Amino acid sequence: MVTRAIVRGVGHYLPARVVENAEFEASLDTSDEWIRSRSGIERRHFAAETETTSDMAIRAARAALADAGLAPDEVDAIILATSTADLTFPSAATMVQAGLGMTRGFAFDVQAVCAGFVFALANANALIATGMARRVLVIGAESFSRILDWTDRGTCVLFGDGAGALLLEAGQGEGNSDDRGVLAVDLNSDGRHRDILYVDGGTSTGSTGYLRMLGKEVFRHAVEKLADTAHAALEKAGLTGADVDWLVPHQANLRIIKATAQRMQLPMDRVIVTVQDHGNTSAASIPLALSVGKAQGRIQPGQLVVIEAIGGGLAWGAVVLRW
Repeated sequence: MVTRAIVRGVGHYLPARVVENAEFEASLDTSDEWIRSRSGIERRHFAAETETTSDMAIRAARAALADAGLAPDEVDAIILATSTADLTFPSAATMVQAGLGMTRGFAFDVQAVCAGFVFALANANALIATGMARRVLVIGAESFSRILDWTDRGTCVLFGDGAGALLLEAGQGEGNSDDRGVLAVDLNSDGRHRDILYVDGGTSTGSTGYLRMLGKEVFRHAVEKLADTAHAALEKAGLTGADVDWLVPHQANLRIIKATAQRMQLPMDRVIVTVQDHGNTSAASIPLALSVGKAQGRIQPGQLVVIEAIGGGLAWGAVVLRW
């Protein structure tokens, strides 16, 4: 018998403000058709002025706890994936811990940009597999609207805000690919490509900065690396693309999603797509998509799910899990 990290609950939160593509036409040389054709995005949510990343994370965490039927103090750890924490420190995860009224355990942030949720899920799986935690809340939450250059039509129309969460719980498996829970993980990074996707602020500049991206370069790396990491994770689990029930990719761009699915020989009716409604919510995009997929009745217990993402760093990876 082996210990597996099994999905017990899932939830998400989206800010109330919905921004349609047409809203950008007043201030930018762009159009709804231009944005849709290049990204597949139709709308996105932006956080209210007083709404922080940790606020959204708390809402998503509460939804996941309710789905699992658990109280905050029944959780051992919180791992929050974000690139837009409320403050430089303390971690937003500790703010979520306090906001939930959780008086035990530990909490910390993971920063791998759009790949953050994959890296956070890998950390949670390791904590559970080694017995350091029994239940872990894994959250992705972002307020990217606060680091966008509103004069750059190549970036500011692509991103949105929101949060999603999974509650993982230790369970016993036979040690084969029929087990429920996380079956395999593949993580990668290559710091040589940091200049194609970054924020031009931080302690070195004394300012928050804005997101900067070389879109064509990011697209090229994404299509190549996403399919490769998904295949690597499946191979570690002793599975192939033919075994996959659902691909839940990072929701950055519909063209990237379609190209990745094609390279994996998966039809689009086996891919969860939410980018049209959420935009790119960075580390929040995969848990948001998982929560929506379950709420729609598409993702069912026992099904094989592959998640994969790439973000600034570059950092990329995939997780294979049985729901």
